[in-house]
Amino acid sequence: MALLALGINHKTAPVEVRERVAFAPEKLSEAMRDACQQAGLHEVAILSTCNRTELYCATELPGTRALLEWLGRYHGLDAAELERCAYIHWDEEAVRHMMRVASGLDSLVLGEPQILGQLKSAYSVSQEAGLVGAELGRLFRQSFSVAKQVRTETAIGQNPVSVAYAAVSLAQHIFADLGESDALLIGAGETIELVARHLKQAGVRSITVANRTLSRALALAEEVEGKAIELSALPEALPGADILISSTASQLPILGKGAIETALKKRKHRPMFMVDIAVPRDIESQVGELDDVYLYTVDDLTEVIEENQRSRETAAAEAEQIIEAGAHAFFNQLRELAAVDTLTALRRQGQAIAEHELARALHQLETGKSAEEVVRQLARGITNKMLHQPTVSLRKASAEGRSDLLALVHELYQLQGSDKQPL
Repeated sequence: MALLALGINHKTAPVEVRERVAFAPEKLSEAMRDACQQAGLHEVAILSTCNRTELYCATELPGTRALLEWLGRYHGLDAAELERCAYIHWDEEAVRHMMRVASGLDSLVLGEPQILGQLKSAYSVSQEAGLVGAELGRLFRQSFSVAKQVRTETAIGQNPVSVAYAAVSLAQHIFADLGESDALLIGAGETIELVARHLKQAGVRSITVANRTLSRALALAEEVEGKAIELSALPEALPGADILISSTASQLPILGKGAIETALKKRKHRPMFMVDIAVPRDIESQVGELDDVYLYTVDDLTEVIEENQRSRETAAAEAEQIIEAGAHAFFNQLRELAAVDTLTALRRQGQAIAEHELARALHQLETGKSAEEVVRQLARGITNKMLHQPTVSLRKASAEGRSDLLALVHELYQLQGSDKQPL
């Protein structure tokens, strides 16, 4: 069974492609089952975020053509187009890649912690769907362990650097005093939660949280001393928003050019700063054409993020060493597990021989044979039967010049003397 990691991310594909390959959370289980059937996978988990879509698989198929074709069909994309922006990692490289992802070393913001939670969620969804088995299960657990070690033993996560932090930092560059600015946040997921906390810490005047589920918006608004509204109330809230940051799982845009134009008129064309963190995008790209709007997507945050990344480079180098050690330990474990079946079969064969010889010995005792002679025959019988096939195979190996096998037997049984002695 081979391990495979296949995906696209912010390094290999623009947001226009990433949003087309994103999976809706409510359709993940169905998609994974379809992938197993159509692409011949034994196990699969899908990680889908604003910056990456990755499939982690256990498969016996030698290539990725079937998986790329399935992914293309599922999202209405040409498989060749996907292949041009996809990265493919097998076995050891797949293990290292997942560990780097879990540790935040492959993120747009180096060391950002949200990805670990997203990876755990992907694992949980696949578990609930019954699509994670022994192979992927071990890999996920080891990746989580390595990521925890990276967080504990390095400074990779000490500075509050994330897409959410970058968005707020950019707002601070646009507005001289956030204390005179009002923020409208759309969504109530992890990213928006972080945005809300960063804005609160930065001293923004007020925060309004809009979400499809009002209860979630209320919970977040209470935490940051803001107010909550439903998405249907957005038209009334837009004119009061100096800062608008959106991150939902909607498959269609929430805000269009017309709605923002109306809000700008009510604002008497005071500028609006917008960051669309969602993939697929929440805000139509045409909104950026308006004179009084500063619209940024996740790709536009790169410059802000790169400045913060430099402070984490030393920690990242230390993290890479931890990941290398973790990958090495993982494959040592796999190699040990590979010997289990062989050792079990060897013990089963030895036990069968011993039971057979013991039954014969007991019968001989019942017929009145000397106990000493029966015990001697028992020892000879077990020895001869255990060594018969290895002896035949080693004679053949010796005749074929396979000195490596002779040396291996000496090592396995700790034999004394030359391995060239006649058999």
